[in-house]
Amino acid sequence: MKLLSVNVGRPRPNPWKGLGATGIDKRPVDGPVAVADPGPKGTGAVGLAGDRAYDVKNHGGADQAVYAYAREDLDGWEAELGRVLSNGVFGENLTTVGLDVNGARIGERWRIGPDAVLEVSCPRIPCSTFQGWLEREGWVTRFTEAAVPGAYLRVIAPGAIRAGDPVEIVHRPDHDVTVEVVFRAMTLEPALLPLLLVADALPEQDRARVRRRMPNS
Repeated sequence: MKLLSVNVGRPRPNPWKGLGATGIDKRPVDGPVAVADPGPKGTGAVGLAGDRAYDVKNHGGADQAVYAYAREDLDGWEAELGRVLSNGVFGENLTTVGLDVNGARIGERWRIGPDAVLEVSCPRIPCSTFQGWLEREGWVTRFTEAAVPGAYLRVIAPGAIRAGDPVEIVHRPDHDVTVEVVFRAMTLEPALLPLLLVADALPEQDRARVRRRMPNS
């Protein structure tokens, strides 16, 4: 399990959401990149130095500090879409290999390199920017159906990370609420919502949404 690349965004116009810019165009960078807790959502700050979010209402902040996506899943999408998908093209900060990102449990912790520790917090929910960026009509629907969303992570211990760093799972909670399960519950399978509340590390904003949407709540 390791990082294939660490990807930092370049601001681009965002006509798909009516915003001035988007940071979805992430490219691999050479050398170490500092990762640290960006603080609360609302400022555009994210976990990687040199990167930021522009949709400050929906992105950035401590619970969405870093976004990880598996190279194996990108390869699957390459085959389906019939196009090359470079590391970072889904807007991910970390492109991994050998790591079951969607099978990771909420609250699972990964040590990356010698110092950084990141904690799995929630799945990525696709939006119009993602669909527009990939220039694929119906992409939000297809991505949702596939339920391979990738994981947002919060920063537990800061450090410098780089391509090639090993990823070690140093803590795994004793529940079965995975990134995939949360995604499915919050999109197409609301019957799964009651399962999610045992995951204490699920962001409070998401826990409140789950309580509001639970059947018979």
